[in-house]
Amino acid sequence: MKLSDDKGSIAESKVLILYILYKANKALTNEEFLKLVLSVTDMNYFYFQQFLLDLLNTKYVISYKKEDIEFYEITKQGISALDLTQDMIPGIMKLKVDKNFDSEFDSIEEEISVRAEYMPITEKDYKIKCKVFENGETIFELKTFAGSSTQAQKIVDNWNKNATQIYPQILQLLDK
Repeated sequence: MKLSDDKGSIAESKVLILYILYKANKALTNEEFLKLVLSVTDMNYFYFQQFLLDLLNTKYVISYKKEDIEFYEITKQGISALDLTQDMIPGIMKLKVDKNFDSEFDSIEEEISVRAEYMPITEKDYKIKCKVFENGETIFELKTFAGSSTQAQKIVDNWNKNATQIYPQILQLLDK
């Protein structure tokens, strides 16, 4: 899709974005939102961001920050606009969203519920943050340090792959 394409396809993409946000029935992070959109269409990242910005400017979508994470939610005005325009979404696309949405949403939500990152403090010291989220809330956060970027990356990778096993073990050790 080119931004210079006809206004109908641009409007169709915006309505699709509203429809997906409406189907989510909860606030989404940018990453979650993008993954849901990409699961049904091949829209590129930059178009998605532009369409989202347009929807924010028209007040069909609102954004807010919670624990340094940006969330997006459809507004009442956005729901009204969707009610009037959802016929613009091709039937096959709507069917794809409706049919695959729950499994795709569960998969994305599970994937996003764990996050880890590291930041250099000095040339040899790295600060690491590992988190577990549930419904957009941080339910567990671990901060530690590493003596090299290799070690920091290994810890981050291990957390991202194995947090579902590590987190309960940490809680069990703390509960002893």
